[in-house]
Amino acid sequence: MANWTKRKRLEATIAGEAVDRPPVALWRHWPGDDQDAAALAAAHLQWQANYDWDVVKVGPASSYSVADWGVEDRWEGHIEGTRHTTRYPVASPSDWAALQPLDPGRGMLAVQIDALRHVGEGLRGETPFIATIFSPLSMAKHLAGNETMLSHMRHSPDAFHAGLATLTESIVRFVDAARAVGISGIYYAVQHAAYPLLSRDEFDTFGRPYDLRILESAADLWCNVVHLHGSAVMFDRVADYPTAFLNWHDRDAGISLAEGLAQTRAAASGGVSQWTIHQDGPANTLTEAADARAQTGDRRLLLSTGCVIMTTTPLRNIRALRAAVEKS
Repeated sequence: MANWTKRKRLEATIAGEAVDRPPVALWRHWPGDDQDAAALAAAHLQWQANYDWDVVKVGPASSYSVADWGVEDRWEGHIEGTRHTTRYPVASPSDWAALQPLDPGRGMLAVQIDALRHVGEGLRGETPFIATIFSPLSMAKHLAGNETMLSHMRHSPDAFHAGLATLTESIVRFVDAARAVGISGIYYAVQHAAYPLLSRDEFDTFGRPYDLRILESAADLWCNVVHLHGSAVMFDRVADYPTAFLNWHDRDAGISLAEGLAQTRAAASGGVSQWTIHQDGPANTLTEAADARAQTGDRRLLLSTGCVIMTTTPLRNIRALRAAVEKS
């Protein structure tokens, strides 16, 4: 195929077809910049100018989707770029029922929509870009803290379900607003399909139905990515999710790319550990990248890491991974 645009390369990868080279992308948090739309967009546009990724995942603060319910946090220097929560607004089961769906045109959600708009304008249609969406369970964790959330889930399930329904509605509204500014897909982060956080029955009750509702609302987008977070994951409970790409910690979860691809219709996103690329030099990164390409035969593979890279990742390692796909 002549004229391999980024979109054509990604679409061929999703379809399992041969490509000129595997698409490649890395993503990270942008602490401080993630509190301002223009700054966040500028960081991503410079990231793209530096490395020419095949897709840009716009990475907000992990708390962006719950800040307007009263979550407070601050940047304290974590190398992953995440923020430390200083206030959880949900303390009792009754607090879940008090939540109302958020308006994506106001507050921190509006900041993120504005950032997405700026990113799209800066990319000028040359590179697909996707919005980061956290699952309702992930949002609930940020609202209450993981321990309190799990207690409410297990001892006040009706109240907790009411909260999850509200969170789901807010996500769907946000996806609608993001679609209007031109996103190609969503990066949907599932953080609780993992042991020992939940049992399989708990995830099937409190996680999976809401995930499927949100993915259904985004089904018209062509470049959706589901991220399965953790090293002890319920892979089979997510493998059938309707998505273009499934991203998981393939180097840490004991489920290789080849094994994962045998269980899902989606293409894979991964191949390199975020900790390997954080090492002194690029040698091990290049070894993992070569192995990922060998496992997949350069089909159904978006070469990436299993999760965000650290903000302190050596730049020569990033450059080396980007350059690796240009070599046969």
